Amino acid sequence: MSRLHLRFVVFVCLGLIVLVALPHKTVLRIFWPIHYRGILSLEAEAHHLDPLVLAAVVKVESSYNPNATSNKGAMGLMQIMPDTGTWIAQQMAIPNWQKEQLYNPELNIRMGAWYLSYLLLMFEGELTRALAAYNCGASNVRRWVNNGTWDGSLNNYQQIPFPETRNYVFNVMRTYHWYQWLYSSPQWRN
Repeated sequence: MSRLHLRFVVFVCLGLIVLVALPHKTVLRIFWPIHYRGILSLEAEAHHLDPLVLAAVVKVESSYNPNATSNKGAMGLMQIMPDTGTWIAQQMAIPNWQKEQLYNPELNIRMGAWYLSYLLLMFEGELTRALAAYNCGASNVRRWVNNGTWDGSLNNYQQIPFPETRNYVFNVMRTYHWYQWLYSSPQWRN
């Protein structure tokens, strides 16, 4: 056995020992980390949101890539469309607004948290409806609920007419529930 092969075997064995010795959730957190915890916590508190909801949105939207750009033109961690970003910047009175600022993680999360909070107010705290609106627009969600196409509940998310929005709502809620279990400690920021 070569020295390189022996080192590899020792490395793998030590890795397995460490994984077995660590608590279960600690190991899983290695593979499902939450990035930008400080910013997420700060903005969640400022906008009366669960920080794990924001983390789930960021994970699904951009997988924590601050330079993410969708094929439709959404930008940054929370994948905000430039027109929506301009409107949010006006509502938040952000001076000297330029769409490139959506690639700034702190500003993107602040704007995305504000917008999600706004949508939650619009939909009377119904997270599933707010998430659908975050993805496809509030007018679509209002129309679906008003005409009975979708009852607005997570249980009936399959009724959402847009496949992208249906998948988005499912993925954010699945990630949120996973994060709730995995980061159940009050010190989730650690």
